[in-house]
Amino acid sequence: MKTHNLSLSNSLIQHFVRELRDIQIQNYGLRFRRNLERIGEILAYEMSRELNYHTEIIETPLGKKPMDLIQDRLVLCSVLRAGIPLHQGILNYFDWIENAFISAYRLHTSEEEFSIKVEYLAAPELNGKILILADPMLATGKSLVSVLEVLKTHGTPDRIHIISVIATPEGIDYVSKNFPENTHLWIAALDPELNHHGYIVPGLGDAGDLSFGPKL
Repeated sequence: MKTHNLSLSNSLIQHFVRELRDIQIQNYGLRFRRNLERIGEILAYEMSRELNYHTEIIETPLGKKPMDLIQDRLVLCSVLRAGIPLHQGILNYFDWIENAFISAYRLHTSEEEFSIKVEYLAAPELNGKILILADPMLATGKSLVSVLEVLKTHGTPDRIHIISVIATPEGIDYVSKNFPENTHLWIAALDPELNHHGYIVPGLGDAGDLSFGPKL
């Protein structure tokens, strides 16, 4: 797996990540969702550099112009519910692609132990396509691996691109060991560790709750 960490060079994306993290700003849900969306747009643009292109002749009012356009068939799958704003940001730039949605949440058996529960999937066929997985927080990596196992029932994509906002080395290592070699990971920040609950530190909190309110 190849990791693309946009925080290794200075860019506008760090302003949006800062607002996601800042406890003085992040509790304004509309702004939090919009920042996830904007980060999704930036990561989607960067990801587009790794796609396959072919040349088409475009007719303008004054002539014809050959242009290199994306030839890959793309499917965007977001992990509910935190992935919805990120999904929208990616979809803003790839507005013609197919979409999929999957639910995955932690089912705790103790304060520190949990399994991943997947209960819902709506997806097209994946054979021969490029799968884009959108999940804002790559913490342990267990959710993404569980999601991939369920998605396999819909076929085998040619390549996979994971788009996350914040990741940890532990999560990256786990995903790298369990995803196909031809997987790309796109992140806006890399945080050093997980706490004993399996949450990213310093992170930003619960992206789903901050986007849509607390759950039971």
